[in-house]
Amino acid sequence: MRPDQSLPPDYFEGMFKADPDPWRFETSAYEQAKYDRTIAALAGRRYDRALEVGCANGVLTRRVADHAGDLVALDVSDSALARARARCAGLETVSFSRASFPAEAPAGAFDLILLSEVVYYWSDADIVLAGQRIDAALAPGGDVLLVHWIGETDYPQTGDEAVAKLADAISAPFQAARSERTDRYRLDLWRRAP
Repeated sequence: MRPDQSLPPDYFEGMFKADPDPWRFETSAYEQAKYDRTIAALAGRRYDRALEVGCANGVLTRRVADHAGDLVALDVSDSALARARARCAGLETVSFSRASFPAEAPAGAFDLILLSEVVYYWSDADIVLAGQRIDAALAPGGDVLLVHWIGETDYPQTGDEAVAKLADAISAPFQAARSERTDRYRLDLWRRAP
């Protein structure tokens, strides 16, 4: 039975304290291929200001930085953030913050919001709040990029539930600009109306 509350920050801190790469983002061929598809979904677009929620140890952050003039990367784990900062040292366009999105959100507008493998950790109430945060922060014509495992989870949501519930929680008009599904994950790119 899956929990009905969002997973707490200490869950992730415990994971990263026990293993600096608990999901093998640095070494897994599956993760690398998924990151290749994630970057390809951006279709070469350059974003003025991007937000990455759940940056973990910064493997994807480093790649997304090439597509953003300013990238704000959030995570709830201090241990993960330390690894991400080290990985992205020298990238002046990337800033990191310890924050528990959606309860905490950075100020300002973004033309890319990246939610890779995070929404299924959230309760229904937090998904509704995330929708409100996205409504407030996503610039006209901006993109929301979601990538989620679609296998069984012991998290509050499955990948499919997470994506469907977030789509319902966003009230701003958007279109599905891209949708891909493999046997292991789904990728969804939503574009807000200009």
